[in-house]
Amino acid sequence: MARASSCAEVKPRFLPTARQANWLLCIGFLSVGYALWLRYRALEFSPVALECMAGLDTWLCGTFRTVIVLYNHLVFGAVALGAALINLVQPSVPMFAIALAAAGFGIVMHNLALSALAGALLIVSLARPAAEPD
Repeated sequence: MARASSCAEVKPRFLPTARQANWLLCIGFLSVGYALWLRYRALEFSPVALECMAGLDTWLCGTFRTVIVLYNHLVFGAVALGAALINLVQPSVPMFAIALAAAGFGIVMHNLALSALAGALLIVSLARPAAEPD
């Protein structure tokens, strides 16, 4: 018997081009690198942390206070998860980049559960069909 040729046509998968992948790598590394620098230079370095909590008004202390507030409300993980869910529904490189940067920052800043889930959804989004051109 001959095989039926009525199989559905396979749509191309969401896959960034080489140039887009290089930009995504840069965004991911910069996000994780900045989060590591901020964590170990301000948040966990006692002299800086104590000065910032005492009211020192510098750029680093302003960033310190902002990160503490965002961390307490799980904003890094929530942004990563939201962007990853949007990217899962409608894959696009800009949304992938936002989710990647937020997930990397969130993992380093201990918003692990939501950020790791966002990372897993980013991987799953690579199996989704590419967006239809308008």
